[in-house]
Amino acid sequence: MNSRNSYHHGDLRRALLDEAALLLREEGEQGLSMRRLAARAGVSRTAPYHHFKDKQDLLCAIAEEGFRRFVGVLTLDGRELSRDRLARFIRDYLQFAIENTEYYDLMFGSHLWKSSHITGTLQKEAHGAFRFYLDQARGWLGQDFVNPDLDPLRYAQVTWSTLHGLSRLLIDGIYLESGAMDPVCEQAASMFWRELTAQPA
Repeated sequence: MNSRNSYHHGDLRRALLDEAALLLREEGEQGLSMRRLAARAGVSRTAPYHHFKDKQDLLCAIAEEGFRRFVGVLTLDGRELSRDRLARFIRDYLQFAIENTEYYDLMFGSHLWKSSHITGTLQKEAHGAFRFYLDQARGWLGQDFVNPDLDPLRYAQVTWSTLHGLSRLLIDGIYLESGAMDPVCEQAASMFWRELTAQPA
């Protein structure tokens, strides 16, 4: 779409979010401005302000979109749980982080979270994503193979923190080749499984 007349109101917000994410991927946050975004979307300079109060509001909205996409990665059906399923889950998490850095950096970056202008809707999406993950862990307690003494909250906190740490190692270039992380993913899956079941992996 390259004409403002081709957008419906709801479509324009979506198009602006998509274009903003592309600008972030291509040039980083320094390359993103409301004026450049309008030009990329083929709309008037004022059009983005009908959907986003300012650049900070736009960045929060992009992070919200990231969390909405992220929930799909966090989905772990308890009926399918196994050590191998956990290994796939870990790889899916890392793949999301690596392939969607324009979202991931905003979702978990201090730039937004230490700001006094973070939006309530972003806080809701972020906290909702963790609650979704935690609620799954709580639901696993009824299964025979799950350790009845498992603390779902601590399990969710530690496993999520581990996955985030691995993701940052890759995104920040400390591990330059994602393939080099395969043994680490396998070890993490074994650790997660042992804690979940109180049995050897």
